[in-house]
Amino acid sequence: MAEDFCMKSIVYIEIFLKTQCVPIIVGGSNSYIEKLVEDIVFMFKYEYNICFISTDVEQSVLNLRVDTRVDDMVNAGMVDEVRQIFIPEADYTKGIRQSIGVPEMARYLREEKNIDGDDESNKMIVQP
Repeated sequence: MAEDFCMKSIVYIEIFLKTQCVPIIVGGSNSYIEKLVEDIVFMFKYEYNICFISTDVEQSVLNLRVDTRVDDMVNAGMVDEVRQIFIPEADYTKGIRQSIGVPEMARYLREEKNIDGDDESNKMIVQP
C-alpha cells in the first residue's frame, strides 16, 4: 500500500515538474510520507528539494474532529455509503476503509446486525 502511494507520488511529481508547477503532497499517513522520503528505492530526498510543513493537534481536538465528522456522516446518510463497503472482518487500518469516520462506524455496523433495529437499540450501540 505504501509502495503504491510512493510510486504514484513520484509519477505525479514528475508530471507537475514538467509543467513548471510546484507539486505539494498533502495529508496521508505519516508512514507513507516517511516511506516516500526515506526509502532508498524512491531516491526522493536525493532527487527533490523538499520542505515539510506539519501541524500538531492536541489529541482532544483531533477526537472532537473525528466525532463531529462521524456525526456529519450519519446525518448526511453516509452510513449507507459506508455500509456498502463494509466487511465485518476487514482491516480498517488500510486503504479506503481508513477514511475518517469509517473505522469509527465499524463497531456500529458490526453491532447493527445483532439488534432489532429500533431507535433505542441504535442509540445504545453508538454510545462509547
